[in-house]
Amino acid sequence: MNIYFAAPMFAKSDLVYNSYLVKIIREKYPQASIYLPQENEAINDKTAYADSKMIALADTEKVVDSQLMIALLDGLIIDAGVASEIGIAYAKNIPILGLYTDTRQQGGEHPQKLAALQTVGENQFHYLNLYTVGLVKLNGEIYSSEEELLKGLATYMESDKVVQWHLKPN
Repeated sequence: MNIYFAAPMFAKSDLVYNSYLVKIIREKYPQASIYLPQENEAINDKTAYADSKMIALADTEKVVDSQLMIALLDGLIIDAGVASEIGIAYAKNIPILGLYTDTRQQGGEHPQKLAALQTVGENQFHYLNLYTVGLVKLNGEIYSSEEELLKGLATYMESDKVVQWHLKPN
């Protein structure tokens, strides 16, 4: 199975986390081929040169060739490249497993947090773009922890769920 790993990749912390999580998935599923864009030096060696068309063509080809996408949704906003990759995966009916670990989602039933929503500037929760979230949910799932993501991934790896998604009409 070809898996596309969509994630922010411009801060050292992003690069390290992406490598960490992909390493876990590769060890658990050695039969899977995981494309991690930061490993494609032809377009992502920042000391070299790749123009916008080279980057778009290379990554789009890998999205289209995948049977599953894992997309990291954390950050101040969903990374623009990740959102674009999600859009392509959705259009091609490729299942998407989102990972959203933002701790501000905890305590969603706390009465003071809910009351604070009525006060300007006191939102205790993080906002994600609902259009992009909707694309993920229409074609997959969103998980709030690595452990949940790995359990969800297991259902795709160990069943014909991916085949079923691909058989849905576009």
